[in-house]
Amino acid sequence: MNHWPASLERSTGERSAGERSAGAREAGAPASVCQQQRAAPAAQVCIALSTHNGSAFLREQLASFLAQSHRHWTILWRDDGSDDSTREMMRAFAAGDGAGRVVEVNDGRGRLGIAGSFMALVRRAPPGQILAYADQDDVWLTDKLERGVAALTRTDPDRPALYCARQLLVDAALRPLGTSPALRRPGFPQSLTQNIATGCTVMLNPAAVRLLTAVRPPAGTLHDWWSYLVVTAAGGTVIIDDRPSVFYRQHKANAIGVKLAFWPRALAALRRGPGAFMAIFRAHVAALEEQHDLLDPAAQEALATVAAALHQGRARRFGALRMPGLRRQNFLETQVFRVWFMLG
Repeated sequence: MNHWPASLERSTGERSAGERSAGAREAGAPASVCQQQRAAPAAQVCIALSTHNGSAFLREQLASFLAQSHRHWTILWRDDGSDDSTREMMRAFAAGDGAGRVVEVNDGRGRLGIAGSFMALVRRAPPGQILAYADQDDVWLTDKLERGVAALTRTDPDRPALYCARQLLVDAALRPLGTSPALRRPGFPQSLTQNIATGCTVMLNPAAVRLLTAVRPPAGTLHDWWSYLVVTAAGGTVIIDDRPSVFYRQHKANAIGVKLAFWPRALAALRRGPGAFMAIFRAHVAALEEQHDLLDPAAQEALATVAAALHQGRARRFGALRMPGLRRQNFLETQVFRVWFMLG
């Protein structure tokens, strides 16, 4: 493991009580910082790990699971068609350091893709447990599960809740690159325009897991965006932790990465054009319309406005853009979205 600068090596477990209370806030809650509570020891976490040719980095991620301060976890994993030594590494871990904690989903379905493989794990998750998505190539901070469990166990257990956090961005060798952007304005219909819940940080309470098993994701979506969309559309709670919870590797084999600066992100978006974004936007709208009875009344109304605008021309689209919440994380990104929505 690389030696980190003191500022990065410092465990959140070593923070003062005041520092430990900072960072997490709920959608709809006052802007003041919510007080943290220590996680209940009995809370069980199911780590959902989908693997695909992950042998280069997998050992460090598994070691970070073992180092978690919250000890009540198991791994539910599925391999999505690896042709390297990933399966062998996972099975060796299950027979060794992870003995008694690891369950393989061997469903014989082959390559499902990122979203398909993770949603297969969601459907197999043990009832009543918190679910934590895990990528194969990251490294978790030691209190990642503890903080997520503490946040989720404060919420109404009958209401879907999603916890997510920022990330420490690193290169393939775990050298620091920076910190992911701060997050704000979670909710619906914001979640139609942009995903802010990075999958490697997402944790879901049992009510959110039950909700996700009841809905069918559209083709082309990602598991984290779909989870964020469904929870917000159902009137659930989104908890944002301003403190990073993982070392998020940025490397050539990333399925999804992060660009720190706005202008590189904007240029990449302009090169792609509105086609790809509007295709998934329409797919999300259509999929949510099929789940109408599971949605919050306010979300039903917002969704109906957006769906009508997509089918009835630019005048209706312009009117829909006046709806509060149909915007992205910052002003410039919102303007790009508005242009795409009008043209796509």
